[in-house]
Amino acid sequence: MVPRMKTKFGEEVTGKVAEQFGIKNRLALPKLEKIVINVGMGRELDGSKLRPHVRDQVLEDLALISGQKAVLLKAKKSVSNFKVRDGWYTHAKVTLRGTRMWEFFDRLVSLAVPRIKDFRGLSDKSFDKAGNYSFGVTEQGIFPEINMANASYTHGMNFNFVFSNSDAEKSRYLLAEMGVPFTRPEDQ
Repeated sequence: MVPRMKTKFGEEVTGKVAEQFGIKNRLALPKLEKIVINVGMGRELDGSKLRPHVRDQVLEDLALISGQKAVLLKAKKSVSNFKVRDGWYTHAKVTLRGTRMWEFFDRLVSLAVPRIKDFRGLSDKSFDKAGNYSFGVTEQGIFPEINMANASYTHGMNFNFVFSNSDAEKSRYLLAEMGVPFTRPEDQ
């Protein structure tokens, strides 16, 4: 079964993007390559190790949210102000591609993002030169899969939407057509 957002992207949005930006070659159209979910846990270090309940909670939450197992990442540099040393596990991430990416994107846009407290829209200023979009949330409870009554640790996470053949303007238009709720200019 083809995910709803993938069908919408292929049948509706790519045509609108091609018309809006005058792209005639379909291979030159912007494409969502992957979504990366990242959780930083550096502040929860106990000596050189993460507290076990924190590590387990974050890995379990990421698996529930994304549908695939998360990986732990080591710090690349020592940072004395944060009491982090090179080689210590400080982050967890999940990279979603293909069907899981489109299903996650659908749940994120239609279920999770509207549940953000005092939500007025996502910032449209978080694009880089390549058209990749990033934003973060402060609590995992926005996802309906997470039961906050059983959560022993509350954490935020960052989402990165990675595009190919794009720039900031094209990616913003594409995401808006896909239903991502950006802030209105009068709200900024």
